[in-house]
Amino acid sequence: MKTLITALLLSAATLGTTATAQVDRYGYKLPPSMQQKKKKPAAPKKKVPATDYTGEYVNFGDWKEVRAFLDDVAERDGFDRAELGALINQVRYVDAAVQLVKPAPPGKPKNWQAYSKLMIDPVRTDAGVKFWNENAEALSRAESLYGVPAEIIVAIIGVETVYGRNTGRFRVLDALTTLAFSYPEAPQRRERMAFFRGELEATLLFARQTGIDPLSLKGSFAGAIGMPQFMPSSVMKYAVDFDGNGKIDLLNSSSDAIGSVAAFLTSHGWQREQTGAIVQAATVSPNRTWEPMLQQGLKASYRTAELSAAGVTTATPAPDQLYGLVDLQNGADPTEYWLANNNFFAITQYNRSYFYAMSVVELGQAVRLARGGASAPAAASGM
Repeated sequence: MKTLITALLLSAATLGTTATAQVDRYGYKLPPSMQQKKKKPAAPKKKVPATDYTGEYVNFGDWKEVRAFLDDVAERDGFDRAELGALINQVRYVDAAVQLVKPAPPGKPKNWQAYSKLMIDPVRTDAGVKFWNENAEALSRAESLYGVPAEIIVAIIGVETVYGRNTGRFRVLDALTTLAFSYPEAPQRRERMAFFRGELEATLLFARQTGIDPLSLKGSFAGAIGMPQFMPSSVMKYAVDFDGNGKIDLLNSSSDAIGSVAAFLTSHGWQREQTGAIVQAATVSPNRTWEPMLQQGLKASYRTAELSAAGVTTATPAPDQLYGLVDLQNGADPTEYWLANNNFFAITQYNRSYFYAMSVVELGQAVRLARGGASAPAAASGM
């Protein structure tokens, strides 16, 4: 009996100090088939490398295309060529910008519901309420002057930078020069490089006009600046001094950001006289006669009678004005269809994406409701 008790105690001790039980409750060794196998340690998670915002020195001044660009800019805009050369010699190549601008790998289906959960979350909604409350006067003034609802202005700044929290850590000159002369292989590579060269020139002009060091400007991997993430050419064309202090500061002035967003939208087709919701949920007929109405560009082209004749209906009658038919894919789940008016497509001029414009509409509505607003919604489900 003493021997059995000792064996049981030894068995309990073994179970408490080792990962596997090699004996049964009576102290007899278990056969191999009954012994617990040691678990393999979990493979360590791969560390995501930190983004290299600084880049590396490559002497852009030796690149033939860069020299030709600087020659043209100096002649066209009256810059000192030697000063431009000295400036470009301080610019660095940022591979992170090249990697981030590459399109997503093909094959992965778009999913509006997944995207919207990232954009319309409690962090952005709560921060949007705070931003609106702190800038109510500027938002009201912008709405009166430009006709753009406060909730749309608030939502764009929220989607872009979470109200100035994430304005970018790349030197704008580094990112733009890299993409202007070393854009990754893509079907529209030449056009994209031309675009970024134009933005690089706009940066130089903006810096000269405002008297700032162009190397001090920081923004996104694509060169977008400030709370509303304006590209340099948009800063030159659409940014406004909305706080009246004699300068435009999209990084630190909420008022300037608010007025500039409203000015941009108005310049890109926003119509204050548009009635009804910006978007309205639609039902489409199974015969798919409406299909040619998709992908007709970022514009409203069809009257409600045309849409109805093609099998597109809404639960409540939409105002008789122009609409576009918008499809929001949901991966393996059914696609959503919406009627969108001209103001929806004005938002797509900010970012040429249905997902983007819809997230602005829905975030604006969420912030307005969180503030206790009772105005008509920008999106009507029709349910």
